[in-house]
Amino acid sequence: MDASPGESHGLPITLTINGSPWTLTVTPWVTLLDLLREQVGLTGTKKGCDHGQCGACTVLIDGQRINSCLTLAVSRDGAEITTVEGLSDGIALHPLQQAFIEHDAFQCGYCTPGQLCSAAGLITFSQVWVCRAPLSSARRSGDGLRSTMPVEELQPYGLWR
Repeated sequence: MDASPGESHGLPITLTINGSPWTLTVTPWVTLLDLLREQVGLTGTKKGCDHGQCGACTVLIDGQRINSCLTLAVSRDGAEITTVEGLSDGIALHPLQQAFIEHDAFQCGYCTPGQLCSAAGLITFSQVWVCRAPLSSARRSGDGLRSTMPVEELQPYGLWR
């Protein structure tokens, strides 16, 4: 898919967004959040504080959680981006989305997309530290999820090892 703001001072970038290839022309100062919402039309990712504190703008880049409001789109040329719209397989909800529904895990719902992407990234993140917690703590959280959900629900999302 192609999207272009028609500005001559833009830079071309290529992204894979929720599994679809995109070639876009963006100005150097456009954040990934604004690109996703305004140029690509994916409005599930929310602009909350717009300075990286609230997490409503969280998306996954190459499987890792980031605040899209703090990330310049041009810096992610070639990246694979997953937004809340891309968590499901198009047929069934992602297990985390289903769990949020089943357990009424919402307040007003505005920041829920960021919470879902953050949780999905936490489960698959493989670095030593996760959100200032040792990986062992994150693994215990993942083990808890795996112990409460059927294997067939976890396998399509890489949540079963």
